[in-house]
Amino acid sequence: MGHGGHSAESTVGGLIEAFHLHLSKAELAELSVLLFILTYAMILLEKFFHRTIAALIGASLVLVIGVITPEKAWEAIDQNTILLLFGMMNIVTVMGKSGFFNLVAAKAVQITKGSPTRVLWVFSLLTALFSAFLDNVTTVLFMAPVMINIAEKLKLNPIPYLIAIVLASNTGGTATLIGDPPNIIIGSIAGKTFNDFLKEVAPYAILAFILGLIVMHLMMAKGGFLKAQATAEELEEILSGKVDESLLDRKLMKKSVGVFLVTILLFIVGHQIGLEPGVVALFMATVLALISGLSPAWILEKVEWTTLIFFMGLFMVVGALEVNGVFEVAAKWLIEAIGNNIHEGIILVGFVSAVISGFVDNIPFTMSMAYVLKGMEMQMGSVMDPLWWALSLGACLGGNLTLIGASANIVTADIAERNGYKINFFTFMKYGTPVAAVTVITAILLFYVEHAVFGGL
Repeated sequence: MGHGGHSAESTVGGLIEAFHLHLSKAELAELSVLLFILTYAMILLEKFFHRTIAALIGASLVLVIGVITPEKAWEAIDQNTILLLFGMMNIVTVMGKSGFFNLVAAKAVQITKGSPTRVLWVFSLLTALFSAFLDNVTTVLFMAPVMINIAEKLKLNPIPYLIAIVLASNTGGTATLIGDPPNIIIGSIAGKTFNDFLKEVAPYAILAFILGLIVMHLMMAKGGFLKAQATAEELEEILSGKVDESLLDRKLMKKSVGVFLVTILLFIVGHQIGLEPGVVALFMATVLALISGLSPAWILEKVEWTTLIFFMGLFMVVGALEVNGVFEVAAKWLIEAIGNNIHEGIILVGFVSAVISGFVDNIPFTMSMAYVLKGMEMQMGSVMDPLWWALSLGACLGGNLTLIGASANIVTADIAERNGYKINFFTFMKYGTPVAAVTVITAILLFYVEHAVFGGL
């Protein structure tokens, strides 16, 4: 075993190097899996550890023990995700300061006539639509403050409504090339176009969204969350739609909404001109900080640093899995299991991707899996095309399984916490897991039937 150790030495550092321990590639992989599970256990034990501290402990341990070098750990952080989050948080902060969300909430309450069921359906639909053309994170950064505002006005518990929005954003994002990071990765590695996704994935994503919303509706009705809580007089006052003018800064609102709209436009055309969403968000946030007249210190204090640092820590822990070939092993195992049976492959790739994406950030997983499928494509040709779509459906819809399955989930939980509402791991799972189960099983089985029975191949 010692012979394998030397080739792996370049990727190790920390105590492993200090004590000249020669670990084989397999041993390093096992160690990184162990540290990943430990980090996960701490995230689950949120009574004792804040999730950001848990991710930082995990990141520190992979570095101190040395299963990943600081350079590799830094590379493992998905800079696009971090820049995108950072930029959009700044833009949304300024929009919030201008009173924009109060205004939107007041108008939305009028449209839904204050009915909790309508609030659930209208907002889930809006979120899914936004998510198809923006990334889910931008969408929830924008929608969560509005949702909290409405729920408080109508005296409703915001938590289930916030979870409903996140689930809708993850499902809606599945439909297009730019809606969800796994799709962007599949698009670039497999050379798939916007129209390919609309044709192959969108029909299943739309169906999954409707089914997921029905499941959510039934669970919320059962929990008594869809009963109106405001009295008739209170409702009448809310519906009059008067917004306190002292809360609005119209000039700042024009600037911030203008910048927000330009940002969205640049997200949509960014792919053609080679601009990553993270770069666009950072640039536009800087422009807004420049023209807003607000103190940069004030804007930066409002950034959800705990969320950003949580992701950086988690990316490092997952990076250790990646550097030590854990995803490669998983992917090779999948290929051996599939053999030449593409139809069986649809089921395997779809469900395995969904389960793994519920527990690790789906970005690094999708990337490893996409390279493996690329290798398969070289051997098998376009006959394995359906596997790309199975990967997309599994990786995107699986993000609803747990609180850590998708970036949007964590971001929303942090916004809720800032407003005094705690969405913990198990509260999220109570709603997310059934929705994920129904949507993943339906979408992948229907996709399988289309290809295996009706010869979609």
